[in-house]
Amino acid sequence: MKLHTLKPAEGSTHKEKRLGRGEASGKGGTSTKGNKGGQSRAGYQRKMAHEGGQMPIQRRIPKRGFKNPNRVEYTVFNLGQIDQLAEKYGFTEFSLENLYINGLISRTDKVKVLGNGELKAKLTFKVNAISEKAKSAIEAAGGSVEVI
Repeated sequence: MKLHTLKPAEGSTHKEKRLGRGEASGKGGTSTKGNKGGQSRAGYQRKMAHEGGQMPIQRRIPKRGFKNPNRVEYTVFNLGQIDQLAEKYGFTEFSLENLYINGLISRTDKVKVLGNGELKAKLTFKVNAISEKAKSAIEAAGGSVEVI
């Protein structure tokens, strides 16, 4: 087999329909667009979500729920996770900068510490929010907490 002998499989290619090229083409007159109406006009664009007269889905389905524009979204770390991270990355301070440098959060993330698990390492915490249980566990382990 040589590159210059390659060609498509038999029957896999077709000539394109040449529309609007006169009566002799067999597609003259209306150019397969039917008679009159918006769809036969030049520049026609179907409206988004138009369902041909049927009630559109966004109107058939009831409105539900609520998105609070003032919600604060936190990236959550439990004490058990923090203990493993401190071991893995050698943290002495659990801060937003350290987490960002190690690729654990993105630049704009807010961090909240929760009290699930056990903390053995003595760490300094600089986070956006912390639960009471986590705070007491950190202080019991000999660490300190600063809420930014």
